[in-house]
Amino acid sequence: MKKLIFLLLFTLSFSAYAQQNSEKEGILKALEKVRSDWNKGDLNAFMQGYWKSDSVLFVGSKGPTYGWQKTLDNYRKDYPNKTAMGTLIFGIKKVELLTADQAFVLGSWNVKVVNAEFKGYFTLLLRKIDGAWKIVVDHSS
Repeated sequence: MKKLIFLLLFTLSFSAYAQQNSEKEGILKALEKVRSDWNKGDLNAFMQGYWKSDSVLFVGSKGPTYGWQKTLDNYRKDYPNKTAMGTLIFGIKKVELLTADQAFVLGSWNVKVVNAEFKGYFTLLLRKIDGAWKIVVDHSS
């Protein structure tokens, strides 16, 4: 009986671990898509990685911005073309599942443009919405 209970607990633990790893892989894949779209100079595709809602929160050097459209408008103003966008590299430091449909990500960003390089860190809150991981809060500095 003890062996059966142990086997059941082990199986459940392994299943939960595998599920967490699968979700983390999904998050990393979503972030890679965001990075790739940025490097293509496609802000519309890049913004598909964000929750398309007025509740999206982006916090940067100019303070908080609420809303998906306002965030896109700010990106368009600050990065009018592919040359201005440069090449983006992420350094993911931590991915932590908070619940089955919410996750926290800590990372670094680096953007190289023709004669300059910009660096910083970000924290993201992602939520699984309609089966896809979306950024709902982005604090980049």
